[in-house]
Amino acid sequence: MGIPDYIRVMRTHIGHDLLLLPGVGAIVVDEHGRLLFGRRSDTGRWAVVAGMVEPGEQPAETVVREVREETGVDVVVERLLGVATHPVEYPNGDRCEYLSLTFLCRAVGGTARVNDDESLDVGWFAPTELPELEPYSRLRVELALRDAKEAWFAPVGSHHSALVEPSM
Repeated sequence: MGIPDYIRVMRTHIGHDLLLLPGVGAIVVDEHGRLLFGRRSDTGRWAVVAGMVEPGEQPAETVVREVREETGVDVVVERLLGVATHPVEYPNGDRCEYLSLTFLCRAVGGTARVNDDESLDVGWFAPTELPELEPYSRLRVELALRDAKEAWFAPVGSHHSALVEPSM
């Protein structure tokens, strides 16, 4: 799907200036315990499947939609893993900071494939054989693998660098 129309309209007014946006990410696990990742077309790097919450949409609904749109995999949301802000500067100069909710999801159907223009590749990986991931994606995987009962959140007063190397 790419950039939602309402973001395109905002960008015509503010250019590349910073936008605070709601976002979601999915740690998707299949029946073999493998994790699903996409190699992003904008950066060329492997990352957690993620996207923007659109007006009128609930975050859990967004994560199900984004995984299906980007990978062809159907998921069920199991639980919230964590909440944090996450800055991103895109190759075109657009700056965003996402208020990101990361969900643990279980694959329930579909076939993993490149399903839109946002990904160069899509694949399942054993937790011991992960591709090189963006730091924020690595943090979200760590949250899923630690199997905590409660959602993680960035501590009060922490800076974005704390999201790269959390003390858990």
